[in-house]
Amino acid sequence: MPAATPGTPSLLRAMNDRAALELLLAHGPLSRTRIGHLTGLSKPTASQLLARLEAAGLVVATGTDGGRPGPSAQLYAVNPRAAHVGGLDVTPDRVLAAVADLTGTVTGRHEVPYTEGTDAVEQVVEALGGAVKAAGLHRCDLHRVVIATPGAFDPQTGRLRYASHLPGWHSPTLLEELAAALPMPVEYENDVNLAAVAEQRLGAARGHEDFVLLWNEEGLGAALVLGGRLHRGWTGGAGEVGFLPVPGHPLVRQVTRANTGGYQELAGAQMVPGLAAQLGVRVPAPEAPGDRHGDQVAAAVAVLGQAAAAPEGAHLDFLRSYATLLATGLASLVAVLDPEIVVLSGAVIAAGGDPLRELLEAELAELAPSRPRLVAGEVRERPVLRGALESALALTRDAVFDTSR
Repeated sequence: MPAATPGTPSLLRAMNDRAALELLLAHGPLSRTRIGHLTGLSKPTASQLLARLEAAGLVVATGTDGGRPGPSAQLYAVNPRAAHVGGLDVTPDRVLAAVADLTGTVTGRHEVPYTEGTDAVEQVVEALGGAVKAAGLHRCDLHRVVIATPGAFDPQTGRLRYASHLPGWHSPTLLEELAAALPMPVEYENDVNLAAVAEQRLGAARGHEDFVLLWNEEGLGAALVLGGRLHRGWTGGAGEVGFLPVPGHPLVRQVTRANTGGYQELAGAQMVPGLAAQLGVRVPAPEAPGDRHGDQVAAAVAVLGQAAAAPEGAHLDFLRSYATLLATGLASLVAVLDPEIVVLSGAVIAAGGDPLRELLEAELAELAPSRPRLVAGEVRERPVLRGALESALALTRDAVFDTSR
């Protein structure tokens, strides 16, 4: 069938179909009358549209609005089973997978811990297989999968860069092996970039075209969104601010061979407990010993949460000092990019709450020529995994919702 051309009835129908489907995603179940009102379509045209989408399996009748005066109206919603996607969040300690239906509802999760000598492809297949099984599906039911990793796969070479601490993920043939093992299209994206996608679609960055997301958890990183689009850089390394040289801190040479750089050493999770102790703040002992990365993050979260709960005296001195360290690197990003807002994300920054955010904003105003508003990230539950699912959903909806073909 030839592609529709501008102005043809088939293209106009497809545009109306897409508009209706987006409204159903945004508002939930709607009646024919309500869809007509929101789209500007007549009742007969709205009825034809819904009949067409129902026949295509894209919408389903979900009941009536019987709570209102007058005759009950049939309600329609996007068919959640029209498509499913997968997302994976890969860290040095585990692979976490999830499956979501077309509405974005998570229907299955599975986690595979890292063990010495584990093959990366086997980890991915096991984690995804577990999530698919939990969702009551088969792997072939997934339309697309997005995998989040630290660092980024170089588009020129296909090799993972900026993440030497991720075991088993540096084979030059890894992407080919994953493509052979998985029966659906697979995309790869930096983990912090996907946290920004989650905030852009669901959280604090909705409606903002230019923003920076500063992430602090196992590592310090940033995501750059310019003109509404992720800026990845030539090799995928845009936002790898953990390597950023910072004033007053020794330069790290041969950074491509190291896990960290100046800014990571200055303000990463691993230095937070030591800074607190120097300033007379008691550092809570971890509840239970875990992996090294997890222990560092847990300790930083605990001491920052303690200080933010009572921001005075030594606690306030500690928060102010840490805000200065964070602002030292963030000022460079702000001076170059001049973003509208900066979204603060990751467990370490989140633990400092509003007291840390306000101190950081005040310090940044002293160090940077522009003064973006600093906002707390709103996607708190597994933002990287949520971003992977949202990225997969965006591409899948573009394909599934296209009724012009």
